[in-house]
Amino acid sequence: MKPDHERALQAVEAALQTADAPAQKLTAACRILQQLPGYTGVYLYALEEDTLVLKAFHGRVTEHTRIPSGKGICGASVQTRAPVVVTDVGSDPRYLACNLETQSEIVFPILRGDAYLAQIDVDSDDRAAFGADDEAFLARVAERLAPLF
Repeated sequence: MKPDHERALQAVEAALQTADAPAQKLTAACRILQQLPGYTGVYLYALEEDTLVLKAFHGRVTEHTRIPSGKGICGASVQTRAPVVVTDVGSDPRYLACNLETQSEIVFPILRGDAYLAQIDVDSDDRAAFGADDEAFLARVAERLAPLF
């Protein structure tokens, strides 16, 4: 794991220990992740019935506070129950545009067994910003956040 990722994971773990309310813990995790290079915006969505509902974020404000399952990159992750990495959002017809600056996106599911609980959605202003190292890192973050959903 990259040194930046290792430090961020330790910071998330510390925040989960010290913050009081679940909402504070989620917001702290978003803030920590958003400080990583290339992580322009970080959003945590919970799956409620068949809709993703924004629970916390850090970075740019999004108008997408509720996303139906199956819609957009976030909804695609719910349908496939797997991470989705888009190197160029402009070339992906599923992308729900929030702003013109976003160039790439990664969505990582937060699961408990087979249950899809939530997801980590990260936008970047850089093309092809996310790779296998980001997936491995976000898998570890997702494990730590799962008890909050």
